Amino acid sequence: MSSGLHTPLDRLLDPVARCLTPEVAKQLVELQPDPGTQARINELASKANEGTLSIPERAEYEGYVEAIDVVSIIQAKARKMLAVRLFAC
Repeated sequence: MSSGLHTPLDRLLDPVARCLTPEVAKQLVELQPDPGTQARINELASKANEGTLSIPERAEYEGYVEAIDVVSIIQAKARKMLAVRLFAC
């Protein structure tokens, strides 16, 4: 988002960002997948790089990638909100 270009998803998530409190923004910035989920993402990523994903695994991996995109946008908005708030103080 630093490029100034906003994707449709980024624009759709703007209202979510406006609802964030500083406490919630901090929690979102620190959000990480649980170890089991991260291990599964890593396993699927490895298989994707090797070209050995099955069709169901590809669908699962794509679902994770899409979810990570959404979470990343929300985290970026939370970081920006916290930075603006810090700068304003």
